[in-house]
Amino acid sequence: MEDLSLIRPTSALKSKANDFKQEFFGFGEPVINGSALFDQLEFDDWLIHIQKNSRPETVQPDWVVADTFFAVRPQDNRLIGMIDIRHNLNNAFLSEYGGHIGYAVRPSERRNGYATQMLKLALAYAKSIGLKKVMLGCYADNTASYKTILKCGGILTETKPYADGKPMHIYWITL
Repeated sequence: MEDLSLIRPTSALKSKANDFKQEFFGFGEPVINGSALFDQLEFDDWLIHIQKNSRPETVQPDWVVADTFFAVRPQDNRLIGMIDIRHNLNNAFLSEYGGHIGYAVRPSERRNGYATQMLKLALAYAKSIGLKKVMLGCYADNTASYKTILKCGGILTETKPYADGKPMHIYWITL
């Protein structure tokens, strides 16, 4: 496994980002966790959306301040994943299920340890912005995700049904 870097999305990454998104769709995955709605928006609109949500004075009223990053493998500049780090849980969905951090690894790069590396980078960033502990949620049957969270110090605090009825685990990590 090669090291990853977290970088902020820019218009220069539009082609790579759209390729990243299409890979999820091609694998039959219409939702990209931690993408801050990239799975629902065109790139240019999404870029404006995440830029607005990164500042307290422009964050959308139904959301919280968040920083969205691509995880990039510097050796070949390939977009490996996305991660969204929310500064607080002052939102009903986030406080119940979504948590402070959401992330996704592109399907062709899974099972290579990238999710763990991404989460470790996100935890360091969360600590740098003053968070003392973070919440993460994942489906109870998402073995890869819950193993990643456990490797990074996650403590399972609750299991409850999600809106679709599937059981969801809630973890907390002290920073």
